[in-house]
Amino acid sequence: MSTAATRDNEPAIDQEEIIDGILDWVEMETPTYDAARVNKLADKIQTQWEGTGCSVERVPGKDGFGDHLIVRTPDWTEDAPSILVLSHMDTVHPVGTKDDSNKIRREGDSLYGPGIYDMKAGAFLPYYAYRHLRRMGAGTALPVSFLFVAEEEVGSPTSRAVIEAEAKKAKYVLVTEPARDGGKLVTARKGVGRFEMTITGRPAHSGAKHEDGRSAVKELAHHILEIEGLTDYDRGVTTNVGLVSAGTGVNVVPRVATAEIDLRVVNAADGEEITAKILDRKPRDPDVTIEITGGMNRPPYELNDANWSLFELAREVVAESGLVLESTALTGGGSDGNFTSALGVPTLDGLGADGEGAHTLNEQVYISSLVPRAKMWVRLLEGLT
Repeated sequence: MSTAATRDNEPAIDQEEIIDGILDWVEMETPTYDAARVNKLADKIQTQWEGTGCSVERVPGKDGFGDHLIVRTPDWTEDAPSILVLSHMDTVHPVGTKDDSNKIRREGDSLYGPGIYDMKAGAFLPYYAYRHLRRMGAGTALPVSFLFVAEEEVGSPTSRAVIEAEAKKAKYVLVTEPARDGGKLVTARKGVGRFEMTITGRPAHSGAKHEDGRSAVKELAHHILEIEGLTDYDRGVTTNVGLVSAGTGVNVVPRVATAEIDLRVVNAADGEEITAKILDRKPRDPDVTIEITGGMNRPPYELNDANWSLFELAREVVAESGLVLESTALTGGGSDGNFTSALGVPTLDGLGADGEGAHTLNEQVYISSLVPRAKMWVRLLEGLT
């Protein structure tokens, strides 16, 4: 996103205040599987939002994950058209990263820290924008719900039902995942499938009784090549056997071998086709068994008329503040926006901060993007109808 001349009456937005707020959240490390730490950040977010006059509903976590927060503006009602702003509190980084391999620091135009780009800066910006509107004595054009989930980084297994229920009440969904390619928004994402294959053979001594064994690894090798061969770049289909485990010793014909498989597709039809080809596998060796579990974890977030119309509307709304929005091409990474788009609710993603290094030890946001991005959020909240 680039900026043109801004309106003379554009409210002042404080860059340092934004930075302080983002770093306050980044300081609280929140790896997905550490529910206690995720909930500490949820406590802070709940207190901050309650300070704006919004109501906060806390959905208790389950299956070892943290709680989810549903924040609603005072004018929100079940039946009125509204906006859903979708964020997540968890990150992929282990505790201690902020003091070691990606220390929180400011260097030039970059602000570093674990989870700062994906997606604590993005999650903070709508809060800052709403609080800014309240300070100015203004409000949102439509009622808004702000949903913060605890386990997006592992596929949102416990929050998907909450996300979909809230999306069904909304006119639009805005997702605060990181911006792409210099601030561009996301209007389409690939769908994501996950599978686990377990092959069971027969163990034997690899020297004395090799002929009695049935190697699970040998069987798995055939299936790895076949599954990887389903990749079709022209169709936007990729398969990746990313994790493999097998064997108990080099001198033992391996009895068990497992593989975890990632699938990415552009549309639902391809998802169904490739899923069937992965699940419908038969052993080459009749003395070996194969068990495969899994399926599509996130449906494709397809570029359709509804999503593009929302992008065009957002572009018109923010242009009144001299801001220019652009859209990136299809991206391969999934988000919770995949769920909402698949429901037919107009969805716009990539509304977080500009930066780079998601899921790496070089994760950073660009300081120069923060004020324009905050202004964008102010305009979206006060202008989308």
